[in-house]
Amino acid sequence: MNVTEQKPDTPQNADQAELDKFSALASRWWDPESEFKPLHAINPLRLGWIRQHTGSLAGKKVLDVGCGGGILSESMAAEGAEVTGIDLAEKSLKVARLHGLESGVKVDYQLISAEDMARKHPGEFDVVTCMEMLEHVPDPGSIVQACATLVKPGGWVFFSTINRNPKSFLFAIVGAEFILRLLPRGTHNYENFIKPSELAAAVRRAGLSAQAFAGMEYNPVTQIYSLSGDTSVNYLLATRKEEPAQ
Repeated sequence: MNVTEQKPDTPQNADQAELDKFSALASRWWDPESEFKPLHAINPLRLGWIRQHTGSLAGKKVLDVGCGGGILSESMAAEGAEVTGIDLAEKSLKVARLHGLESGVKVDYQLISAEDMARKHPGEFDVVTCMEMLEHVPDPGSIVQACATLVKPGGWVFFSTINRNPKSFLFAIVGAEFILRLLPRGTHNYENFIKPSELAAAVRRAGLSAQAFAGMEYNPVTQIYSLSGDTSVNYLLATRKEEPAQ
């Protein structure tokens, strides 16, 4: 397992303040009681959602876009997938690499943008994941297009992000950051939240076909996350790249 640094060939679709924010927290990625506790809690749901649509991940070539410290990347690799994780936060990638050395789970981590990866490796992956990342970049549509380019025809691309409406502001920012303190204050910017209709339109423009939406809810009493049909706050979208006509 290694971290490969590649000089960006195109302007980075990244907010430096966002990169700095996650870099400052990098050492705590794998502490399940840290600021990343919600990611640890929802990871089984994300993995199950992916498996529900793709079947077994064993032997599949998978790319995790915006992999951070590698929580989802490692869990997919542990299922037998050949996983590459990419991110632009170098400190997070170093933490991912160190944790992989401890766990023995092999993931190829690379410091490269989704757009540059797409230009260099089009159509190489059976599955592409982009979870909790679109709301942190200046141009989410560019990331969606890159993911579509990276996946093979017939392959799957999975997204998760946060809806934009008064309820999501109340739950994802006021509730999660200020009242329940599930996340550090300033983790999210409401203006960057993405409506399902907006993501679905970006998916269509990129040549992907939306297959299913699911909501992700948190019960503050039981402190348990679950999937549901309510996409008003956190939600997931499963998409597929159409096979070329015979």
